Amino acid sequence: MSTFTIPVIDLLDYRSEDPNCRQRFIEQVGDSLTKVGFFALTSHGINQDLIQKSYRQSQALFDLDESVKRDYEIASLKGQRGYTSFGREHAKDSDAPDLKEFWHVGQELKETNPLAKVYPENIWPKELPGFKDTMLEIYQRLEQCALTVLDACARYIDEAPNTFSNMAIDGNSILRLIHYPPIPEDAHPSSVRAAAHEDINLITLLIDATSSGLEILDRQGRWLPVVTPPDSIIIDAGDMLQNVSNGFFKSTTHRVVNPDDSRSRRFSMPFFVHARSDVDLTPLASCIAKTGGTRTYAEISAGEYLNQRLAEIGLA
Repeated sequence: MSTFTIPVIDLLDYRSEDPNCRQRFIEQVGDSLTKVGFFALTSHGINQDLIQKSYRQSQALFDLDESVKRDYEIASLKGQRGYTSFGREHAKDSDAPDLKEFWHVGQELKETNPLAKVYPENIWPKELPGFKDTMLEIYQRLEQCALTVLDACARYIDEAPNTFSNMAIDGNSILRLIHYPPIPEDAHPSSVRAAAHEDINLITLLIDATSSGLEILDRQGRWLPVVTPPDSIIIDAGDMLQNVSNGFFKSTTHRVVNPDDSRSRRFSMPFFVHARSDVDLTPLASCIAKTGGTRTYAEISAGEYLNQRLAEIGLA
């Protein structure tokens, strides 16, 4: 199978004082998310020491006894915080469970913020000192990076720069720590580590995983393994951005396939950038005009959209 090198874009261009460099970044981001759906971001500013520290904490978390991890799986949270056990989630329209377990970290807001009472509280494993500080630091750095990319997306369609980033400020964004353990001998024959799906959110930032396995479905219907430069962050458009842009920005189908060595483990760390629940995702007039003049996506709030999709993937 052939591999696919997704577009590589340097964040230093956007931070440059040279307007030509900034415009190049905007055009590269927009072209990538409309034509491919994915790109690799370099010079993102997230220190590799922090990334490696986060992965060490993640592995320590999933190495805890099963009974300990289960104590952090709270049914009422619908998988939105804390632990979600192996095989519980499945892709939309798939009956076979994904071969993974994961942990969610969400926003930490000041008590004076009205949304502090709306979002579930984070759950922190008492067995791992330093876990909380590490995960909140990388969460905040990824969030700032995401807001910059969303500004570029808005500029690409000639909207106000903060059109999309304002939707995500204090949004219900999620840092997901994923463990793909060795493939069980009794696994469902149709199960893979992550079945074909599109992300629910505005955009996703995916830090380099510990091993390969990510594939995307290109516009010609071919599954292609993704190759990226070392130390880059993979970014893709999600269904919420697709909805509010009336399909102008494409949400691309992707999956994580099973390895040749069934005993190998894989860790990954996607950051799912969500809008606040009250944000209106009704397609923008400018995007309706760019996509033929007819609204083809729903009038819906981000909260309603999220609840629908959580039900579809087995978490609600």
